[in-house]
Amino acid sequence: MRTVLRWLLTIFMVVAGANHFVAAGVYVAMMPRALPAATALVYISGAAEILGGLGLILPATRRLAGWGLMALFAAIFPANINMAVHHLSLGGRAVPAWALWARLPLQAVLVAWAYWCSQRTRSADGESASQAR
Repeated sequence: MRTVLRWLLTIFMVVAGANHFVAAGVYVAMMPRALPAATALVYISGAAEILGGLGLILPATRRLAGWGLMALFAAIFPANINMAVHHLSLGGRAVPAWALWARLPLQAVLVAWAYWCSQRTRSADGESASQAR
């Protein structure tokens, strides 16, 4: 189950990150005005999403990728708050206020998902898979 959810998160992050380059304007519109260089920050966060997603694939980079994704989710949280507070549209489409506010707790779900996917799996006797060899 962990492998399936890890691959799902990998695909989700790579697609979401690529979308930062395809539709950068959508993400720039979400950015709080107080942040400088919004376009650059969108590209940086997109690259971080792609790298974090891909990092989950290899056991050697999985833990670092998980922590990186958790930090990224915390870093983009202000943009989500900005959307909810200012009732911003998403790509020119109006989003109900309740949906903008409902997105906020989903960040915690993403953090937990990244953490869980980045942890070593345990064998039936409690040893980590890398130690059981």
